[in-house]
Amino acid sequence: MTDLPHARLTPQMRAVLERMARAGRPSLHLLLPRDARLAYEARSGVLELPRADLARVQDLSIPARDGHALPARLYAPSTAAGLALLLYMHGGGFTIGSIATHDTLCRELARLAGCMVVALDYRLAPEHRFPTASNDAWDALVWLAANAPLLGADRARLAVGGDSAGGTLAAVNAILARDAGLPLALQLLFYPGCAAHQEHPSHARFARGLVLEAPAIRWFFDHYAGNREEREDWRFAPLLAPDVDGVAPAWIGLAEYDPLVDEGVAYADKLRLAGVAVELDIYRGVTHEFIKMGRAIPEARQAHADAARALRRAFVQE
Repeated sequence: MTDLPHARLTPQMRAVLERMARAGRPSLHLLLPRDARLAYEARSGVLELPRADLARVQDLSIPARDGHALPARLYAPSTAAGLALLLYMHGGGFTIGSIATHDTLCRELARLAGCMVVALDYRLAPEHRFPTASNDAWDALVWLAANAPLLGADRARLAVGGDSAGGTLAAVNAILARDAGLPLALQLLFYPGCAAHQEHPSHARFARGLVLEAPAIRWFFDHYAGNREEREDWRFAPLLAPDVDGVAPAWIGLAEYDPLVDEGVAYADKLRLAGVAVELDIYRGVTHEFIKMGRAIPEARQAHADAARALRRAFVQE
């Protein structure tokens, strides 16, 4: 861990990586998808903050366009009616991750932002390939907008968010919402995947040893979108969207030591060039997945607070 470009990791981040190396667990991309999901879920809570107790936690079922019932979980810090609502999509390369793996994070966002959060279990690859995850995310947003009052939410104050692949889905939802005339207060993107191919310099610079490695990215994407045509569809790579004029304002939180950092910056630039209001925070010395390490990484707690502040501000402006 002493060689550049890894030398400026924070001491806490370095300690986490050293602990991971000592544990000797197999990399997820060396497992079958079903085994990788179980392993990711088993590991996901180790570095998380204690789960926040909330006034309301409720499991839901949201219909997809093909009739499939999508599991979802509603989190609310109070039982008051008229709460703003964030639809949150978990990360995991479209292949792993679930409501369970992101339960603590969603609770924390609900607690800090004072809003309702609905976490979605969109369908995963390789059983469900592109564009199923994108379709599921959009179907969920449309359903929540229509049914917000029944849930105790304010349909005039909606936002979308997610991390990694979930950030991709949130960014795509923001474009689809613009096209459908559905107003959103904010798109909240933690280190989103935005590019069709791994060609930005950060993919080579941070290819090994920093939680998300190049072979894992290939493994995830091959399961979800295996051919060039799918990879170059803007619903997989929002950087290729024909235009992003008029999409919702964005808060983007990136990790400095992350293969995805350059494409996250590029997407922020694309939004700004289109006149979209963007707040970009780059958390120094940390890696991909850091927002789920709040017990060990101070920058995770800072990112939670920054994201919640952006949500509160956006919802007040609405």
